[in-house]
Amino acid sequence: MRIAVGGFLHESHSFAPRPTTYADFLQPGGLPAFSADEDLIAAIRPRSVPLAGAIAVAEAAEVQLVPLAWAFANPAGPVQDEAFERIAARICAPLSRALDQGPLDGVYLDLHGAAVVDSFPDAEGELLRRVRAIVGDDLPLTISLDPHANLTEQMVRLADVVVPFRTYPHVDMKDAGGQAMRLLLSRIERGKRWAKAFRTLDFWIPLGSQCTLMPPMQTVMTERADLAERFDATELAFCFGFPYADFVGCGAAIAAFADTQARADAAADALLAYVNAQEARFVQDTLPSMAAVAEALRLAEGAARPVVLADTQDNPGGGGHGDTTELLSELVRQGAKGAVVCLINDAESVAACVAAGVGATVDLSLGGKSDGMPFACRARVERLTDGVFTLTGPMGAGNPGNLGATALVDIQGIRVMVSSRKMQALDQAILRHVGIEPSTCPIIALKSSVHFRADFGPISEQVIVAIAPGPVVADPAILNFQHVRAEIRRRPRTG
Repeated sequence: MRIAVGGFLHESHSFAPRPTTYADFLQPGGLPAFSADEDLIAAIRPRSVPLAGAIAVAEAAEVQLVPLAWAFANPAGPVQDEAFERIAARICAPLSRALDQGPLDGVYLDLHGAAVVDSFPDAEGELLRRVRAIVGDDLPLTISLDPHANLTEQMVRLADVVVPFRTYPHVDMKDAGGQAMRLLLSRIERGKRWAKAFRTLDFWIPLGSQCTLMPPMQTVMTERADLAERFDATELAFCFGFPYADFVGCGAAIAAFADTQARADAAADALLAYVNAQEARFVQDTLPSMAAVAEALRLAEGAARPVVLADTQDNPGGGGHGDTTELLSELVRQGAKGAVVCLINDAESVAACVAAGVGATVDLSLGGKSDGMPFACRARVERLTDGVFTLTGPMGAGNPGNLGATALVDIQGIRVMVSSRKMQALDQAILRHVGIEPSTCPIIALKSSVHFRADFGPISEQVIVAIAPGPVVADPAILNFQHVRAEIRRRPRTG
């Protein structure tokens, strides 16, 4: 049995400060670099990504894998046409060559589901259209998706089944890839498609409220599993949506797959009704940065564990540049000595620290490259690293971290990690690689919305979601959308 495998993963924020280029896919921080052809399987097999799970299932079944290409870039603005065309070509050209060498039994693609390309707002739908144009309509094809996918009718129509992760933080990426491969093998064996049903929701679910570790999303996902069993659905896919993509397919959606159309429709309708009934509960608890820091200081006085401040609106995992400084400024203003900020993305400031050397004091115009609001400060350089480490947390264990040249500086008793590349602060290994043990810190400010909870949640006294400037706004309805569908209701989702 021959199955072709590849992947394209990007989460595109239409209002982010910079576009996504081809170079961004070559060496991202926190996930594997671009891999293709004969190097793909060996490069991806040991990593914590969906394709690794699919490879494990396929190899256990003694499937001959035909490697295409796999590419990931950190969330940012829409993908430039050049980048998409080059990556799509690296996926489609070897797929065509594989067919010249003999018949394929199926295709599995590791996709994100929230990519927007300048010329193709539904980027995954366009990639699937091209793949189908090569392999035909009948060849079995399955995909895995990030639950932040803006799932579209085109994706569902072109794939035999879609399998989103069940968790946010995403601790089941390999499981989802493995399940997509198992379903592909089942699809090949059964010789016919499953019936499909597709439904969309008419309200946005804010990023912070999508966390599956707590209600309401925790209970929604429990209900999803119960409904899938009740209606004997092969897959009941719920994608929460990425509410920063300005195109008609933006939003949460459901896709059900079953042996009969009646079962698929019933499962999709039941889950849609349940999620709609939870609409009022999808409200985030947040505090403005000034109040958030004051509350963190109050809690830290009697806490045995770190108080975590989530700088959600500058989350690099949602399209932020990771360099806004209001929360840092507030920590300094309120004298939060001992606090740690992870991290500020600013290659220029790192270069100044490297030139000054460890132990030196240097004047910095720190961060603010994306919004023109840097933080002027005098900092002492405590440590310099190459920014290379290995992730150890539940989400990314084994994945490579590469922040580029990195500096740890002290600003009036507050330690700040400054990196040359952006990366979401989702893993304790980021801090440990500069000599900081997170469990000993009174306050940790993290550039993240939810993913940090997988690794930092267990060591934290309490989490406070802070509202400071950044493009990953807690309430997406305030953004100047031009193309979202009329049914999406613009209601505030913060409290």
